[in-house]
Amino acid sequence: MKPDDKLNKREQPRPMFYLWIVMGVIILGAIFVPFFTGQGTKPEAASLPGVVDAIEAGEIEKIIVRGDEIIATKTDGTTLTARKEANISAIEALQFIGTSPEVLRELPIVVEETGPGMFGYLSVLLTLAPILFIGFLIFIAARQMRGGGVGNFPNQFGRSNARVMSNTAEQGVFQRPVVTFQDVAGAEQAKLELQEVVEFLSEPDKFLKLGARVPKGVLMAGAPGTGKTLLAKAVAGEAGVPFFNISGSEFVEMFVGVGASRVRDLFKRAKEQSPAVIFIDEIDAVGRQRGIGLGGGNDEREQTLNQILVEMDGFDTDTNIILIAATNRPDVLDPALLRPGRFDRKVILDRPDVEAREAILKVHTRGKPIAPHVSLANLAKLTPGFVGADLENLVNEAAILAARRNLTLIGQQEFQDAIERIVAGPERKGKILTDEERRVVAFHEAGHAVVMHNVEEGDPVHKVSIVSRGMALGYTMPLPENDKYLRSKEAFESEIVGLLGGRAAEELVFKRITTGAANDLERATKLARAMVTRYGFSEVLGLRTFGEEQGNPYLGSLGETRDYSEEIAERIDSEIQGILHKSYQKAKDILAKQHDKLESLAEALLERETIDRPQFEALMA
Repeated sequence: MKPDDKLNKREQPRPMFYLWIVMGVIILGAIFVPFFTGQGTKPEAASLPGVVDAIEAGEIEKIIVRGDEIIATKTDGTTLTARKEANISAIEALQFIGTSPEVLRELPIVVEETGPGMFGYLSVLLTLAPILFIGFLIFIAARQMRGGGVGNFPNQFGRSNARVMSNTAEQGVFQRPVVTFQDVAGAEQAKLELQEVVEFLSEPDKFLKLGARVPKGVLMAGAPGTGKTLLAKAVAGEAGVPFFNISGSEFVEMFVGVGASRVRDLFKRAKEQSPAVIFIDEIDAVGRQRGIGLGGGNDEREQTLNQILVEMDGFDTDTNIILIAATNRPDVLDPALLRPGRFDRKVILDRPDVEAREAILKVHTRGKPIAPHVSLANLAKLTPGFVGADLENLVNEAAILAARRNLTLIGQQEFQDAIERIVAGPERKGKILTDEERRVVAFHEAGHAVVMHNVEEGDPVHKVSIVSRGMALGYTMPLPENDKYLRSKEAFESEIVGLLGGRAAEELVFKRITTGAANDLERATKLARAMVTRYGFSEVLGLRTFGEEQGNPYLGSLGETRDYSEEIAERIDSEIQGILHKSYQKAKDILAKQHDKLESLAEALLERETIDRPQFEALMA
């Protein structure tokens, strides 16, 4: 839709606007019409005997009878009005009061038919107004609900709610996607795998001449924020074809069969505009395994899935439609979806490495006022584990901080503060700790840093701070020099030793311990359990995994199914306890040897609150 079309669409009055105009006119008419409907001077109210006396005195020129009302016009132009009984005529009423028949024979008497008049019409209109108002509201509500929901009319009930972006305008609401592969950074392998899809949509004859069967479906799996939706838009943008975008949850309705009807309608619309791309986001909402299992059984969801499978099988070889689906739960999808002939391709979107993160940062900082000294390569090294959405949020947070500080350029400090805000939470202003608690936190964080610096395979310490952020009273930030895809047993042990360094420092310096190490103990225990039960790092238990994890590789574990005996469980607990005890003792030994550096770092933290990597390494030297 063009900007002018959007503006004109916004400026068009809605039906409710006309309703309020009509109701306003009716109300104003009811108020002001009586003031303008008077004819001549207002009649003078009088009793029936008074009218008779005027007739006998010869002051009445003529009489008008209008229903039960008698209007007598006097010779001077004024009028007298009186009311009679409803069951007798005007002449009988005047004679009954005392008017002589001779006078009445000479007096002109005009009888007028009574109609509803202006006030009658207004009363009828005001009576019907509430009924018309309620009927109009029902009509508007029904029109608005035609697109989906319980209030659909029968002919609109099974229509899909897919958002369509197309190169050919239909009713002036569609437009070609502007996203291309140039706008997607950090996913080079995925773009290579999707290039054949773009070629098929652009040049289908090249494949059909050789008898090649191009994949009907592409399943993109990856952690949240890795760019699955963006890549799907880029495929349609590169090929210049219509892009149908819908979420898996939009098929599911409370009535059985509606989801299947919407699937049929979606594929019908796509075939009419082929070549086209259909993108179903979060397909696990309808694509879970059928029957009893993860997600349970659901007739509506299963019928919707069955219809998707049937529609994909119904693609002809000359039907240029590609179905792209995205999920971060590939482990729960029905096997029928993943078989050849349906979702032939499976594109995995991993977390970006350091080079990919730098490329993503270049995309998101494009057009923003970045200070010359900011190094995107260094920022990429400082953000291990960040996905595309995290990096976009990082740039946005840095821009917000620069604006709040009244700066014209986004500097390195703003990016650094944004990283800490995302990782550890917002800084908590004000004094929340006593002097004694602040000293404990300083030695606790100094213990972490000193131990991490002295273990064999520890990551370099990037920053140590006793400034409270989020739920943490202080934090130590180690950052790896490079992305790591394989980890050794020694690396796990070094990380556990570093996590226990804070508790060891408290015990060594204050001869007592606090609750400050709660999160450290939790993380250390999880690492030790993974070493024993998942990676086979225990010499006692040998090369075996214990327990079957329930979860997925992108969102973490949802629990564990035990497949071992109570005796093995006791040995697992014993091994975990032994790893933690050995690591804790090693942390205390390191701090005992480096006690002077522990003291120096803690005092520096109490004085400056935050120690960066160059300052920390100078202290350690």
